[in-house]
Amino acid sequence: MTEPARCNVLMVYPRFSAASFWNYSITAELLGARYPTIPLGLITLAAMLPAHWTVRLVNRNTEVLDDADLDWADLVMTGGMLFQQADSLRLIRRAQAHGKPVAVGGPDVTSSAHIYAAADFRVLGEAEGIIAEFIAAWEAGERSGDFEAPKYKVDITKSPIPRFDLLKFEDYLFVGVQFSRGCPFTCEFCDIIELYGRVPRAKTAPQMLAELDALYALGYRGHVDFVDDNLIGNKKAVRAFLPHLKAWQEAHGFPFEFSTEASINIADDAALLEQMRACGFFTLFVGIESPDPDTLVAMQKKQNTRRSLTDSVERIYNAGMMVTAGFIVGFDSETRSVAAPMADFIEDAAIPVAMVGLLSALPNTQMTRRLISEDRLHENHDYHPDGLGDQCMQGLNFETVRARREILEDYCQVLRRIYEPDAFCARVERLITRLKWTGKPQQDYPADDFRRRHGIETVRRIVSHVPEWRDQLWATFMRCYQANPSAVRQTVSLLSLYLHLGPYAHQAIAATERAITEIEQGTYRRPPRISPVAWAEESPPPML
Repeated sequence: MTEPARCNVLMVYPRFSAASFWNYSITAELLGARYPTIPLGLITLAAMLPAHWTVRLVNRNTEVLDDADLDWADLVMTGGMLFQQADSLRLIRRAQAHGKPVAVGGPDVTSSAHIYAAADFRVLGEAEGIIAEFIAAWEAGERSGDFEAPKYKVDITKSPIPRFDLLKFEDYLFVGVQFSRGCPFTCEFCDIIELYGRVPRAKTAPQMLAELDALYALGYRGHVDFVDDNLIGNKKAVRAFLPHLKAWQEAHGFPFEFSTEASINIADDAALLEQMRACGFFTLFVGIESPDPDTLVAMQKKQNTRRSLTDSVERIYNAGMMVTAGFIVGFDSETRSVAAPMADFIEDAAIPVAMVGLLSALPNTQMTRRLISEDRLHENHDYHPDGLGDQCMQGLNFETVRARREILEDYCQVLRRIYEPDAFCARVERLITRLKWTGKPQQDYPADDFRRRHGIETVRRIVSHVPEWRDQLWATFMRCYQANPSAVRQTVSLLSLYLHLGPYAHQAIAATERAITEIEQGTYRRPPRISPVAWAEESPPPML
């Protein structure tokens, strides 16, 4: 019998834009890591490849890609998200210059395949639904082609345990796992429902626990993020899973602490919050977007209008979990300044980490289709050149209803108010005081590692890194420690994040002020718009 042909696969995770809200590498470095989190998509894909293929992983956010790596490879696999686009395209060119075929996949190529026309292979959609066809084509000798998975039909209970063994755990602040894909809501600006559908699909409890077993067996301890875009999208599934997760944590001495993203209606379910706290969840990211009910209705986020948002955040704090949140400036429904009400809400709810962005029309969303039909979407709206940051600096890729200058001025006002040191530190103190944190069972961290990342030595490194804020940050830490000593881990994490968030806010303000000056001086050049007629002729109907 002929042995199957071997294949050396080089998986390369592209760099994220350095000027990004989420690229808090300085925080990672101070906490003893190189980058916040892992390339979960690539290591999941690696687990789907044939056993006789050899895989290497290079993460460009943590290490250097050498020519020797490319020389070794038979096939290069890469791809990622929108804010990795520039490096993905750079990698395609570099690999092909070495004579290596490149396969690109992930959410950005799925949403904007035309941008990746230079790749030898484009793998669109969820890999589980198409990778077998790609492998068969490669082994049959094909060296180019497009492969597209069926939308929203992939059975993720067949998804394998990611290749965690390919990671260098010491490089990361936390690792990611995924329980479900999809979201039941219809937010107009969101691309999750376009990529994964509105019927959330979940893994089985044994499947998820096997992933945790794999991490545990490899010696990993600490922060694990459930990367789901809405963990409670399938509330029945997550309710059934959490008792198994709690039992696993108890049996292993609580080696992990968890974070995730969920819709704000999680605050309506006290029993679910208690379940999550008992499992070791300590942080939730929620998309609040706007405190204005009319704007929430217009963006089709009605689930946020059926409650007091401030009270909802308070209930999550009472359950012992922190809240980080997303906000957006630039919706059509904004008829007046949104700066004061948005900043007031962030202050009143005591949310230290607020990701405030300019509205951006993501590829293939309901919003994008509407803007095209209204002759308002800019050409190249899905192209992200190198060095331009993220939606915090490069949003509004369409003709706005409200004066563009007013939106930009609002954006600057919000950032100035919430990320000045006094304001940030005061929110940290209010949060830590409110946080009803009773502590978890003793976690199986190496003691020296916990002290290194979350103890007094870390606080000293933080304050010494920013002499101008030293006294203020130190005083904040001491007051938080006195008020709630069981929340020292949360206090240290928040203060370390400010080493990125403070300077980043100033960069975003400076970039936005330059844009305002262009408008004032008449040098702003309005980009050309996509023709609705041409788009209708060239584009297939959307699949929802």
